[in-house]
Amino acid sequence: MWLTDKQRKRVAPADRNTTGIPLPTRIVSNGEYMPMPQTPDQARVESAILAAADEQGARLGLSRRSFLRSGAGLAASFMAMNRVFGGDVFSVAHAETVDLAAAAERSAHFANQMIFDVQLHFIRDDYAWDGILHLGEYAKQWNADMGDITFDTFKFDNFVKEVWFDSDTKIGLISAAPADHGPNVIMNNDGLASARSFVNKASGSRRLLSHAVIAPGQPGWLEEIDRAIEELKPDSWKGYTLGDPFDNSQYPWRLDDEKLMYPAYERMVKAGIRNVCIHKGLLPEDYENVITHWRHAMVDDVGKAAKDWPDLNFIIYHSGFRPLMTSPDPLLAQFDKTGRIDWVSDLADIPAEYGVSNVYAELGTTFGSCAVTHPRLAAALLGVLVKGMGDDHVVWGTDSVWYGSPQWQIEAMRRIEIPEDMRKAHGFAALGAGDGDVKNRIFSQTSLGLYGMEDAAAPDAAWRTDALAAIKAKYVADGREPSNEFHGFIRRAGGDT
Repeated sequence: MWLTDKQRKRVAPADRNTTGIPLPTRIVSNGEYMPMPQTPDQARVESAILAAADEQGARLGLSRRSFLRSGAGLAASFMAMNRVFGGDVFSVAHAETVDLAAAAERSAHFANQMIFDVQLHFIRDDYAWDGILHLGEYAKQWNADMGDITFDTFKFDNFVKEVWFDSDTKIGLISAAPADHGPNVIMNNDGLASARSFVNKASGSRRLLSHAVIAPGQPGWLEEIDRAIEELKPDSWKGYTLGDPFDNSQYPWRLDDEKLMYPAYERMVKAGIRNVCIHKGLLPEDYENVITHWRHAMVDDVGKAAKDWPDLNFIIYHSGFRPLMTSPDPLLAQFDKTGRIDWVSDLADIPAEYGVSNVYAELGTTFGSCAVTHPRLAAALLGVLVKGMGDDHVVWGTDSVWYGSPQWQIEAMRRIEIPEDMRKAHGFAALGAGDGDVKNRIFSQTSLGLYGMEDAAAPDAAWRTDALAAIKAKYVADGREPSNEFHGFIRRAGGDT
């Protein structure tokens, strides 16, 4: 990871510092950047949520823990954020926070909404979840014809639980990262393909897609693309123009490098695997001094590549957003003054500047970190992207399970609205209902089109009645137990010095 020994002393694993609150009340980092300290506003949100859990939980005859795991607890969390940050950025009905039946009714309303998460990761290898569900134990119940299970399911049992059982996610795409030395930090290409095969065979439908990670410039990288096309048949490609995201890489590259990249693009087009997912932004603290090639994380190489390769789709992960290093106030002040957000606005300008329609913005980490740091910043982010790129060119991803179950992020997107004053000042359109046209395109419709899966939105789609759906129904009926844990790194108390 990028964190130095000194920085590691300033952070702690998020899942060992949990309050049971269903959404983070501080920035959680996956190790690619230093998490900022908890802001005073976030601390007030945390206190308000815990107070609501004690007061409203007692009225409902629930413990704090049980209330926070309920739909009412999640609703109360968004109401607390509205109160602390001002305004009603998140739509929350008071009844949801005090009436379990009202919360359940809302949950049921959205239960079958198609959610396609294009950025998922396994949790780190040293995490061991020892709870109600173990994937290997249940696999035979999902599909009795699976035969011998040889894949090490216990590395990702919690991943399956958090994504499919404790959230409304229906289809996901598993991703990883390159490394200058040895196998991928998170998972190699064979492991990604094996995970996809395992979940889909167990479920009996296409629930999981997978990337093949590319490593331009490394010895044999084009041959690995050829092998992936022939043997692994990935659903799309994943690259980091920084090279190894956890080291000062020897292999940075640019999307518009004709000599290096265009032979790879030729292979991708010929194979018909045309979605090129590219990590941009998310730099570590003091990146200008730490990373010699930090400019490769910018989006200034996207436009030319997209124009030269109209048969490819360039999906820019994290929307190029730089992480929040300190208070969100400077970014908000910049936006209020100029209507721009560094690097994100540069990405949103590309379609008009280059006359292209094959560039997309992905929301993983970016939306979630803004939503829990200052909701107005999250609203501004969505306004910039939708105005510049169109709501049919913004795609849903959560970077889970670093941030625990993606359900809190799904709920934040369903509930968020761009404030009226922001819409008037910057010419933004309203986002609308949680299952309205705009958000449905962001949540799934665009990605389903990109991956040729439009049938998954049909009333008789296979995922609605597959083995995973059946066992989830039983899990919910038995009284689901979300962990309300987060699996990255947070700044320790006093760790900002």
